[in-house]
Amino acid sequence: MKKLLSLLVLVLLMVIASACSGGSEDASGSEGDTSSGDWSPEQPIEIVSPSGAGGGWDTTARMVGKTFNETGIIEQDIGVVNKPGGGGAVGWASIAEKEGSNTDLFVSSPPILLVPLNGQSEYGHEDFTPLSNMIADYAAFAVAADAKWDNLNELFADMKEDPSSITVVGASSPGSMDHVQFMKIAKAAGVDVTKVKYVSDQDGGALTALLNGSVDVYSTGVAETVEQVKAGKIKVLAVTSEERLEGDVLSDFPTAIEQGIDATFVNWRGFFGPPNMDEAAVKYYEEKFKKLSESEEFADIRKNYGWSEMYMNSEEYKTFLDDQKKEIQGLLDELGIGK
Repeated sequence: MKKLLSLLVLVLLMVIASACSGGSEDASGSEGDTSSGDWSPEQPIEIVSPSGAGGGWDTTARMVGKTFNETGIIEQDIGVVNKPGGGGAVGWASIAEKEGSNTDLFVSSPPILLVPLNGQSEYGHEDFTPLSNMIADYAAFAVAADAKWDNLNELFADMKEDPSSITVVGASSPGSMDHVQFMKIAKAAGVDVTKVKYVSDQDGGALTALLNGSVDVYSTGVAETVEQVKAGKIKVLAVTSEERLEGDVLSDFPTAIEQGIDATFVNWRGFFGPPNMDEAAVKYYEEKFKKLSESEEFADIRKNYGWSEMYMNSEEYKTFLDDQKKEIQGLLDELGIGK
């Protein structure tokens, strides 16, 4: 009888211990028991912007966090932290250290493919948990208002004749986005991209260099050109979208496609979590990002910034990223700058 009572007490203690531990938060930030498939954050969510304030990553992260809270789609507090450096690599590394966390996210775009392919980051998209892509942004190729070229074909005609005579400037490093987006379109037009001169100005001086005549062409994002076009200082020869964009000034920008160049470049932006996020948390974020993408409030934000809708769930996003990496690797190899 004593042995039976001892066994019953032991079993009871094990049940109590299991119940107490089941609802506790682990050190990685994963709250609650996710085995049932249900999860929601019980602590603030932090989104890392791997850049300084004001850029595309930062703006996307802040608009997403703000709209999540204002619409009540996510009620838990959401903060944005800037961790610039290495073309995004510093921010990615900080999230890699949060393995298993369900409340640490980051925003990214093509550099998470480009920078590792250049050998400038040990982390690539495969090292993280893709959650959802949210928007599509596009490149713009601009020249000074008094430049002799009025369309992309005129520019590329001169570049075909003497590629190295025309200098292209961008804010990203060689082999990263501003460089690659221009080279992709130029290659499709028949330019020898191995001879094109690209210079990087990561200190914010690219536009100044264009305006003072130090360079000839500015490869940038669409949003970065609007105010200068309004001021009459530059003209946009082409954007890299499939169709003309909507909005004041934006609708005036011709696409490369309508100028007979069969190529596009999309600056997608989406969100990732650390390695080994709980599957229940992944499903939670997929659902919330989808609701946000479909909301009127976020549609207004897209229109305001000239962004297009481009939602993908986790699995779709992963497949897309794998395909994009293969395409970019081929272009970098041709340029001789792949690792």
